Formats: sequence, C-alpha cells, structure tokens
Amino acid sequence: MPPIIPPNLDDRSFQDIVDETKRLIPRHTPEWTNHNVSDPGVALVELFAWMSEMVLFRVNQVPERMYAHFLGLVGIEPFGPSAARTDLTFWFSAPARAEVVVPAGVEVATSPAASGSASDDVVFTTVREAVARPATLRAVLTSAAGSDQLVDGWADLAYRGTSLAVFPSPEITLDDATYLGFTSSLADHALELTVAADVLGIGIDPTDPPLVWEAWDGDAWVRLMVHEDTTGGLNRDGRVVLLLPGSHPPLTLAGTGAHWVRVRLVRAAPGRPTYRTSPRLTSLDVGVVGVTVPAEHASGRPGEVLGRSTGTAGQTFRVAHTPVLARRPGEEIIVVTTTDAETWTEVADFSASGPRDRHVVWDSATGDVRFGPSVRHPDGTVRQHGAVPADGAQVRVSSYRSGGGARGNVGPGTLVTPRTTLPMVASVANATAASGGVDPETVEEAKVRGPLTLRTGRRAVTAGDYERLALAASPAVARARCLPLGDSVAGRAGAVRVLLVPAAPPRGAAEDRDIDDLALSPELRAQVGAELDACRLVGVGLEVGAPFYQGASAAVLVRALPGRPAAVVRQRVLEALHRFVDPLHGGPDDTGWPFGEDLTSAALAHVVDEVDGVERVEEVTLFDYDLRSRQRLGSGQDALTLTPGALFVSAAHRVVVR
Repeated sequence: MPPIIPPNLDDRSFQDIVDETKRLIPRHTPEWTNHNVSDPGVALVELFAWMSEMVLFRVNQVPERMYAHFLGLVGIEPFGPSAARTDLTFWFSAPARAEVVVPAGVEVATSPAASGSASDDVVFTTVREAVARPATLRAVLTSAAGSDQLVDGWADLAYRGTSLAVFPSPEITLDDATYLGFTSSLADHALELTVAADVLGIGIDPTDPPLVWEAWDGDAWVRLMVHEDTTGGLNRDGRVVLLLPGSHPPLTLAGTGAHWVRVRLVRAAPGRPTYRTSPRLTSLDVGVVGVTVPAEHASGRPGEVLGRSTGTAGQTFRVAHTPVLARRPGEEIIVVTTTDAETWTEVADFSASGPRDRHVVWDSATGDVRFGPSVRHPDGTVRQHGAVPADGAQVRVSSYRSGGGARGNVGPGTLVTPRTTLPMVASVANATAASGGVDPETVEEAKVRGPLTLRTGRRAVTAGDYERLALAASPAVARARCLPLGDSVAGRAGAVRVLLVPAAPPRGAAEDRDIDDLALSPELRAQVGAELDACRLVGVGLEVGAPFYQGASAAVLVRALPGRPAAVVRQRVLEALHRFVDPLHGGPDDTGWPFGEDLTSAALAHVVDEVDGVERVEEVTLFDYDLRSRQRLGSGQDALTLTPGALFVSAAHRVVVR
C-alpha cells in the first residue's frame, strides 16, 4: 500500500502570484499601463508576492504539525535525555585518621577555563553518601608462581634489618605475588602505600614496570587503577596510590580472613625488559587519601509549588527546570489540601487508572505534570481516568533533578571545581571520562519511531521486537542484539538473551577504545530489563547482558606513494583500522561491527588500500588481544572468528610504512 502523501494546500510560487496580480491590473485599474519591473507599483506587487509565498510555505507545514500532534495524542512522546555518569574522587589534605564523610548531593563542575564561562559549566552531583575510614594492615603474604602455599611475610616488614621479597621465587617467575590484607573494606577508597625499598629490581623501565595491582571484589581479582607511582616499580622509596573498586569483601587466605590487595608480576610489554631480581621492601605504611563517589550530570532542584487545582479533569502544571531526570525515591508530586498532604503515584499513562486512583503523569522532556482526563466511551458514559485534585488544593513537587544530555560526556580530569566546601577535602577530579549522556529525542526522530510503535504495539515476540524495545527503553542504549531461542549462547533453555551496547564517549581518531567505556551499568541493565519484562510473552525467560568483547590487533605492512610522509600515512592507516573495527561505528556500513561477524586480513587489506597515500598493502596479520591484560594472544592469523554474541574491539594495531 503506498504511503499517504501530505497534501500541498497551496502550490502557488512567487512568480505565479506576481503573474496573477498583473492580470488583475487592467480589470481594476485600466489607467495603469506601465507593468515593467522598474515601475514602483510592480515593485510593491513583487514585495507582497514574496511575503505571500512565505505565508503559503507556513500553511503547507500544517499537515506535518498535525502529524506530530496526532502522535502526541496516541502517547508517542519524545524521549527525555539520559544523564552521563562517572566517578568523582575526593582527595584529602592528609591521610584519614578518622571517618571522612562526603554527603550525597555534592555538586562538582568543570572549570570556567575549560567551559568558557561559569554559566557554561557542566555540573555533576554525587548520587549517594560515601564514608572513608582509616586503613589498617593486618596481614602480609607472599606467593610463588605454581605453588598453592602462601608464606607469611609480616615479620620481614616488621623488624629493622629485614626486607620482603615482593616476588619470592628463586628464579623470578610470572604470577609471583605479594598479598596485603586489611581489617576492613576499602571499597571506593584511594589507598596510599608508602614504601621504603632497596634498589634491587633492576632491568625494568621504571615508567612501565611489569606488575599489576589487583583487589578481590568477591568474584575475581580485578585490576586497580594506579593514580600515582613514584617508586619506579617498587625499586625506590616513594608512594603508590591505588583506586579500589566499589566492592571489596573479605576473603580467607592461609587461614586469615581479610580484605585483600595484591601486586603480581606480569609479562613485560613487547620490547620492554622484565625484572632480573625481585624488588625488596624494608617498610610499608598504609593510609586512605581519598574516596570515590558515583556522580551524574544533574543539578538538584528544591521543592516547588506548581499551582492550585481548579477541580477539573485533565489539569496540567509545569516545573521550573527542564528536562527532568528519571525520578528517584523521594522525588514526588504532592497534593496538599486543608486536611492533609498526600503523595500521588506517577504512572506512564492513564489507560489503567480508575476514578479513585491518585495517579499523575510527569513528562521528563517538557516537565509537564498532568492529572487524569475524562474520556467519553462509545456507550455515552464518561469515565474519569485518574482522580482529580480537590478544588483549591495545592500541587507541589518535593524535589527533583534536571540535566542530562551529550554535553555531560566530559573527559577525564575535567570535573575539578567543587561547589561545596567539605572538611578534609583538598581537591576533586574524575579519573575516567563521563559516559552515557544522550540528548533528548528530537521531534523528527519521534516521527520516525511513532509509526513503528503503532504498527508493532508493545509486545515482544520476535527478535526484532526485543531489539526495538531495548533501543526504545533508553537513549543510552546504542545497539541491541537478541539471540534467538535455542541459541547455544543464550544462557538457560527457554530464555531470550538481549545484549546491549551502551553509548560510549567519543575517542581520538587513532586511539584504542577503553573496554570500561563499554561496560553496562547496573542502572541501564535494570531499566532495559524492566521495560522488556513488561512486554515479553508469558513463559519466556529473559536475560539482559553485555556482549563479549574480543580484542583484535592487526600488524600491517604498507608501501607509501612516492613523496608521501611515512608518519602521515601511518596515522591515516591507524585511523582507518580503528574506525573499521569498532563496536559502535565500525563495520562495512559504519553502524557498528556486526554481531558474530568474522574479521579477515583480506577485509582489512581492502580498507587499508583505500587510504590516501597508500600505494599497496604488502602484509596484514591478525592477532587475538586480551583487552584486560593488554597483551596479544597466540600467533598471527588470517582470520579471527566470533561467537554470535560477541563483537570486535580495536586494540594495539601496529603499522609499518616503507
């Protein structure tokens, strides 16, 4: 069936109006005989014809405006924004000797120099309270690789004249480790280790030592971010500052229950040396010098009085600041009468609301607060959908948060200006870039989505339904993939597994994408899961998760055209490789690398061959790459394969230009 074409209500052009007006001159003013463009009267005719053409253009927009209005009538509203999130680390003026509290609701902004002016600052707000407590070391253990035995190293640090070998094997071996056990959890703490060391671990690059710091998070040993290391790989006196994860439960090792942090020897980067002998520590002091708190791109707004009810159905009020972020407990609409104050329940729409249900609809994009309408049914009866506030009742909002949008995807180290002075806090910064901020849906985008929603309804039956509803659940979802029933990767039998790729912050043209940027936040997982759970068929299990991200590293040898700088050609080739092998914007059609699609050296050779300045591609070799350890795995291959629920991520490409 062909689409309905909007009518052209008036198709007259500027010249049509001028010609029609000139034809009327002899009828109404026969004495006017000079119709040339130089005549002042003709100039006025052309002026008014130009103005009339603009009016007709506006008239012809009426069908489009009615189309958007009709979508609103059937409940197709543009999505609101999504707020970017990141972790803020509050650094103390001295190691904590008592509890240091960072309350919820603390605002931190970008510096005016970075944003241009104070009015353009991007403001983030802490979402919960954080309490930092002093660290107390209770156990030190060492472990030789290949041995299950843990050796107590406490005495080697406790007495003068002794020292602790950090990597205890006689012949220093990969995975040698030293474990530090603490009496209490250091979750979200910034841990400072002040060491005195003998310069014995020679042979390494002190700026890139072959060791990693890890903490037990309850499921596995997770790598820690090293904020500062002045020890050159534990080879000299100095300090190491570590940022611990949000989970740090106890674990029993060698009969000792404690909260553990360890340092482990790993393989040196290609071309870099490793330790010839183990570094030795003669003393170790611990302290907490900061605490990390999750924050979001939002500004807290106090309670507002929205107005007074007239006692009629379908009333609408509006908050002062928009757009409004998704409500949290305590952010509510309250109706105050002469006798009491009652919280009304927010609902998505009034379709299931009865005349006594105290329901309200709060539009995040516009800030409108709507009460239930009266609807006339085919039998002539009028039904009230949702209760109506009493005449004269005060309508107010307790509190809310406004903000969100792509503007909040700021880079690391940019949120440095606290708007509240806190005891013991000297400075604040975000160690990682903020991500997840998405602008509100435009009217044009809603017009494209509206017909799809009306045709397919709100039921998830096919794989395409699950993917469409997952994308519609939040603007922070960049891609969605539903694995069909019976797929071997789909988890338990009879379940649908929906894989989500979140919108990640932009990166440099030839920069490895950080795997943590693609991490699926618990909030986004819960939001999409709740949306899909309401739409799935009875008896169909549902799992919402993230794809498996497989690193792909390429070694490319190319010959440049005569006269082209090798450095420029190499940079362009790297940009092409990173752009092509990317889960968000890569692939043959620039919409993200296809799920489960294999990567071949021939495909990469074709991409590189199209780069300006490349005369020919002489060799392309592919390597599997571990995105956590940042190491290539195995030998070179002509093709890398993926399972149906996996995506490639570019990493550590090597390009040689002859």
